[in-house]
Amino acid sequence: MAAAPYEYLGWGDPQKPTDVMAATGTKWFTLAFILSDGGCNPKWDGSRPLTGGSDESAIKAIRAKGGDVVISAGGWSGAKLGEKCGSADALAGAYQKVIDAYHLRALDIDIENTEFASATVRKRVVDALKIVKAKNPGIITYITMGTTPEGPDANGKDLIAKGAAAGLDNDGWTVMPFDFGGHSGTMGQATVSALEGLKSAVKTAYGYGDAEAYRHIGVSSMNGKTDEADETVTLADFRTILAYARQHHIARFAFWSVNRDRQCAAGSDGDSCSGVSQDPYAYTKVVVKYVG
Repeated sequence: MAAAPYEYLGWGDPQKPTDVMAATGTKWFTLAFILSDGGCNPKWDGSRPLTGGSDESAIKAIRAKGGDVVISAGGWSGAKLGEKCGSADALAGAYQKVIDAYHLRALDIDIENTEFASATVRKRVVDALKIVKAKNPGIITYITMGTTPEGPDANGKDLIAKGAAAGLDNDGWTVMPFDFGGHSGTMGQATVSALEGLKSAVKTAYGYGDAEAYRHIGVSSMNGKTDEADETVTLADFRTILAYARQHHIARFAFWSVNRDRQCAAGSDGDSCSGVSQDPYAYTKVVVKYVG
């Protein structure tokens, strides 16, 4: 699961995960996003049921081909469980419904936007994950957040510090090194800089040595053109990230997204293609080389 690219089955003309597996050799996907249905109850995109629908069918198909999934809660848009659930216990209960529905081995909390901006919610997420860890021995947890080119911002550092203070043994603090609002050098270089800042924040908060700190960080990049006009993440940038991941044995190498891992046709939107000239699944084929 160290290499588990995101796929969004709710939009972006998603490919069949089993077709992606056959074309690339990838075994794991991070499936997005679990949101609130308006209360403290998890649904896909806030509307599709956990079981009995197309999402469960996709997961069963992935597993039938020898793969598995990380499920991601959160994202930028929509109603977030971290805000709609009024306590850590309630939030942990919502996460538990997802874990139980799929007998999950790994859970990703993609904390963004208003959820990330609230100190109260940041603590609630940390405390909920500590409960999840206690109730599900061996489950892998990731927390994914935005970053500056120098590493996590004040909110990100606070989130990591809250995790350390709570005694949360989070497996992978993951940053999304894009949509910076300004950077220097290549996107690969900016990603390495952001990851070094993340490693320092995790090391400081937890008191880890260097090697252990690296093993507790992760990256979720974006392929091709991002939401910023001055950002294009190239295949060379992905190879830079791969080399860094291999050097330091980081916890996770993911990207947004499989939906976008193809060249645009005329009139295509950026949710379903990369915006750059590429072969199908070129970025996934780099990520799948990472084995931890």
